[in-house]
Amino acid sequence: MQIPYELILGWRYTRAGRATRRNGFISFISGVSMLGIALGVAALIIVLSVMNGFQKEVRDRMLGVISHIEVFAPQGAALPDPQKTLAEIRANPNVVGAATFIAAQALLARGEDMKGTLVRGIDPALEGQVTDLAVELEKTAFPKLVSGGFGVVLGGELARAMGVREGDTVTLIAPSGQVTPAGVVPRLKQMTVVGTFDSGHFEYDSALVMMHQDDAAKIFRLEGPTGIRIKLKDLHQAREVALELSHSLSGDLLIRDWTRQNKSWFAAVELEKRMMFIILTLIVAVAAFNLVSTLVMTVTDKRADIAILRTLGASPQSIMGVFMVQGAMVGVIGTLSGLLLGLGIAFNIDVIVPALERLLNASFLPKDIYLISRMPSEPQYSDIMPIVVISLILAFLATIYPSWRASRVNPAEALRYE
Repeated sequence: MQIPYELILGWRYTRAGRATRRNGFISFISGVSMLGIALGVAALIIVLSVMNGFQKEVRDRMLGVISHIEVFAPQGAALPDPQKTLAEIRANPNVVGAATFIAAQALLARGEDMKGTLVRGIDPALEGQVTDLAVELEKTAFPKLVSGGFGVVLGGELARAMGVREGDTVTLIAPSGQVTPAGVVPRLKQMTVVGTFDSGHFEYDSALVMMHQDDAAKIFRLEGPTGIRIKLKDLHQAREVALELSHSLSGDLLIRDWTRQNKSWFAAVELEKRMMFIILTLIVAVAAFNLVSTLVMTVTDKRADIAILRTLGASPQSIMGVFMVQGAMVGVIGTLSGLLLGLGIAFNIDVIVPALERLLNASFLPKDIYLISRMPSEPQYSDIMPIVVISLILAFLATIYPSWRASRVNPAEALRYE
């Protein structure tokens, strides 16, 4: 099988060629274009992989506290028939766990310190079915949450802010008071701190208070649980399962999946990721269109060669193909180099970043500022393929005009001064 001469000449022009100053300079520019494409592609892969990893890390920590789906009664009322609703939920094949709960807001006071909190009344025996955090607490704090004991488990940040630890007492102030001849008096209840937790998510560590479901019902004067928390086999099917439950559950119930509980945060991350993709793609575009100047200079340098090929019978299309091969070679080599470099760094960023931190004696992600203390990374096929395709397309487009100019070279004019 004979290799087309367009490929042979295109590859030869991509290399240094003859050892002349001008050819060496053109080859240097070609190398710079190749390097620019490689660095642009690598930067895109690394940045998007880190953003994917950050999003996954925060999502996992968030789902360690919240459930995949919540079913609750309107206006914070108690569920009309929680056992029947539980049975209907567990009948769904995508559900792996369900537990009743009570959600309310209250004030937590100790001395002069007072904090607004989100109170969650739970069934310690069932809570491990719906959250990973509960699995960790089942052997430590949850055994101390007994009905009638009025114990609470506080988020670590909340406990530190109030200066309390296990064994201390705090005062829970319910929002709706009791009516007396002297007016409305808020309901107060002394609670004992039986444990703390650190989920790694500041929003919940600084505001969440967990207590036994029966104690919460007494304090907030409820007849039973206000909702049911659900864990699924696949968290990515939360919206579909929520829609199925909305049709299968009886009664006037509200359903909310985890993507809607923190919708603004996830939307902000997706927007930032999209903008970073656009900005870094411009870097690849600049590097790719450096090929235009490279090929224009190559065409100018090779005018005599082009003229000789034309006199030997080469068609304008063949001449155009030679220089398109040269530009395509630069684009392909640059893209593949960037792909390998980007994936190499993205898959080993958990080793590279700590090494840089030790070398520079600095911390890139301080624990007291960011939600996480290590640099996560998760390369995704859905991000990498568009990067590679866009880079190759840009490199191909950059070769069209210089290659067309090469095909228009007049042999007589080119050989006049040779």
